Amino acid sequence: MPASPALQAATVLIIDDHPLFRKGVLRLLMSTDNLQPVAEAENGLQGIELACSLKPDLILLDLHLKGGMDGIETLHSLREKGVSSHIAVLTVSDKPADIIAAVRAGADEYMLKDSEPESLLRRLQALLFSDAQMSEEMMALLAIALREQHEMKDRNTKDLTEREISILRHLAHGHSNKIIARELDIMESTVKVHVHNLLRKLHFQSRVEAAVWAVEQKLLITRVE
Repeated sequence: MPASPALQAATVLIIDDHPLFRKGVLRLLMSTDNLQPVAEAENGLQGIELACSLKPDLILLDLHLKGGMDGIETLHSLREKGVSSHIAVLTVSDKPADIIAAVRAGADEYMLKDSEPESLLRRLQALLFSDAQMSEEMMALLAIALREQHEMKDRNTKDLTEREISILRHLAHGHSNKIIARELDIMESTVKVHVHNLLRKLHFQSRVEAAVWAVEQKLLITRVE
């Protein structure tokens, strides 16, 4: 009997140049009911081709790929080609520069390969099936990276409108544009404009950076407006 659409598993593409690691990830994904690996690639070019043709729900991407393009270049190319899949970086690197570069290139999640398997699955499932756009673990990693790179200073909210500050608080909660629009009773397109404007005013390149900064500035609220 065909699976119910509501229960259909999310499709996953793995891009990693280590065959043994890919096989391990495949086994981990196949142990679940809602994550379905559909293809694997050993380099960036092959991964981009598969991503464009298969349009998976999730792409697992290593940063240190061999064969030409590294993970950051692959990530940039995927986003430039309009690939809208969730992209989770899965790597051994916890270097601040790598974390910041991945987020700015369009990564939705950043996970270390030595994480516990249960933690990896939990975070991937949350990325795919919850309203939150970032995990607490990713926010913590990015906060440390931004502090170490001295990118948390020289910003304030004085030039933001009340609406932009309200939306910034929602970003700090990890809310998507859709959720923010619903909570504030405005159009999703309006949310996108406000997010673009507040990022420009705060000199951030991604909403994740802005969210982490908001948490650091204690702009989190106990009750969402």
